[in-house]
Amino acid sequence: MARIHDVVVDSRHPASLARFWAAVLDGYAVAPYDDDELARLRANGIFDPEDDPSVLVEAAPGVRPRFFFQLVPESKIVKNRLHLDLLAEDLPQEVGRLVGLGASVLSERAGWAVLADPEGNEFCVRT
Repeated sequence: MARIHDVVVDSRHPASLARFWAAVLDGYAVAPYDDDELARLRANGIFDPEDDPSVLVEAAPGVRPRFFFQLVPESKIVKNRLHLDLLAEDLPQEVGRLVGLGASVLSERAGWAVLADPEGNEFCVRT
């Protein structure tokens, strides 16, 4: 039986979108760059982690799913076919926090809201 290993998100700028989602998700952070990872990037002609074409966001070791943000040349054009649904205890407060991080509110209804991340990927927050 298959299990979710990673969630991969196409992105125009993986580093900034990874930082957004690390701030959104409780207990998640952008994976640190150790010397081996920096050397791997340099070997591929990348000298600044801000230009990394694949950025990992993870929680504690062994916690899944992890999130990879990968560079793609095209922008998002149409509605997502898959999105995250997040839970919050205080919906207005959480929507305000997410907007402060760079999200946009697309619609609000009783008990839930549809937002978009800084690159336009939709997600929901509900109580």
